[in-house]
Amino acid sequence: MLFEEVIQIGRELLITAIALSLPTVLVSLAIGITISVFQTVTSIQEQTLTFAPRIIAVAAILVVSLPWTLNVLIAFTHRMILRIAEVGPQ
Repeated sequence: MLFEEVIQIGRELLITAIALSLPTVLVSLAIGITISVFQTVTSIQEQTLTFAPRIIAVAAILVVSLPWTLNVLIAFTHRMILRIAEVGPQ
């Protein structure tokens, strides 16, 4: 296996990992910012206020995005298995 192929596989792995984690990170960020603005406006300084809504929102987005996530993972695994078959025993 050439060095360029290893770099390409690593790049594809990182892009796939970022794409899979992006929905949950964005939802968590949006909920966190929304609650922080709410806390600032109402002068509520409770540190634990952000945890429950974030957990609920992240769980919901994981359930909603599960079919897409599985399709991306299956496609990535399929591509990697095909690459392994191409290299084969030397």
